[in-house]
Amino acid sequence: MRRLIICVMAVSLAALAWAGEVPLVGSSLVPAAAGKISYEHDRNGNIKLDIKTKHLAAPERLTPAKNSYVVWIRSNDGQTQNAGVLRVNDNLEGSFTTTTPIKAFDVVITAEDNPSVSQPSGPEVMHGSIQVH
Repeated sequence: MRRLIICVMAVSLAALAWAGEVPLVGSSLVPAAAGKISYEHDRNGNIKLDIKTKHLAAPERLTPAKNSYVVWIRSNDGQTQNAGVLRVNDNLEGSFTTTTPIKAFDVVITAEDNPSVSQPSGPEVMHGSIQVH
């Protein structure tokens, strides 16, 4: 029984070492916005991201109005990938989940006219950094 408890504790501590949370920093375009990125390793060693925001105005209410918020993953070597669209509900809460094999990267959220753009072209509204080794 004691071995089982020790094993459970070791697995729990290892899981904590593979998980974390970082704040998202908002720009002056969305001064009331707040957010965080929770992350953890999945069973394949990839990083699972869960982004949550609060008080983020709908993109069409920005000046100038935009169509959507796009989440970008920018690796330390400068390559930027469109990860998808951050959805904002009527309570001004946003959420987005994705997985990436990259271990050290920035998460950048921009306001875009078109959600399928291949490079950021709209203003940055929030950003955060993940450094997992």
